[in-house]
Amino acid sequence: MPVRSFAEFWPLYVRAHSRQRTRLLHAIGSVLAVVMLGVAFAVSLWFLIAVPFVGYAFAWYAHMFVEKNRPATFSHPFYSLVADFRMTFLMMAGRMEEEVARYSAVDESEDTTQREAPQVIR
Repeated sequence: MPVRSFAEFWPLYVRAHSRQRTRLLHAIGSVLAVVMLGVAFAVSLWFLIAVPFVGYAFAWYAHMFVEKNRPATFSHPFYSLVADFRMTFLMMAGRMEEEVARYSAVDESEDTTQREAPQVIR
């Protein structure tokens, strides 16, 4: 199902960031990217090259090793960037857990995070 709006994208994004550690790593990367942007304008524009690397390094690490899913950056780069900062601001306001609870209750068949199924121990 193609995503046609940010309103359709947001629930998918929240489910792909269900773990608190993933969200924390994203927030660290987002804040450091903004700091690096400030450094670039204060010191040298050459630092602009580092902005995306700093921001995405934390996020992609979180997707590969914590959440174990595929980053939305590849399929929806603009929505993903906007959602990263929306999530960061909601975390700072203490409201992101509400979003996770709201969208994690959605039918699992709609989940496109490509997460591996957990092993059942009998």
